[in-house]
Amino acid sequence: MCPVQLFDVVSVSYTATLASGEVIDATPEGKPLTLAIGSGRILKAVEASLLGMEPGQTKIVHIQPEDAFGPYHKGLVQEIPRDVFADHIDPRPGMILSLNLERDGANHQVPATVLAAGKERVTVDYNHPLAGRVITYAVTLHAIGN
Repeated sequence: MCPVQLFDVVSVSYTATLASGEVIDATPEGKPLTLAIGSGRILKAVEASLLGMEPGQTKIVHIQPEDAFGPYHKGLVQEIPRDVFADHIDPRPGMILSLNLERDGANHQVPATVLAAGKERVTVDYNHPLAGRVITYAVTLHAIGN
């Protein structure tokens, strides 16, 4: 059988972990994911790692932040007045909130993680929770074709 090529439909399973060993994503046991190479259903760098593989092979791939969820930007950590939340919500560290931001004259809903919540101010982080992190994928190719 020919190895994986661009636009092939493949059946894969994977486990994605952080350097700490924490599993952040995985295909369900016994239920591989079917996708077309180049479709963008998984990270492009993971798709690219499948090229040239043959069924039965497993590959460990370390995806750098630039190819995953981007670098971590300290400027995306901001303090906002607590009264912005009024009586709608009591922000606590670890919560992920959907906040309204105005950019270029338009309102956008943006997720933010609460880092700290004081009596007067709340510190939020607009970075993706996995920004700046290397993600390791263990990818197994089960089949090529439908």
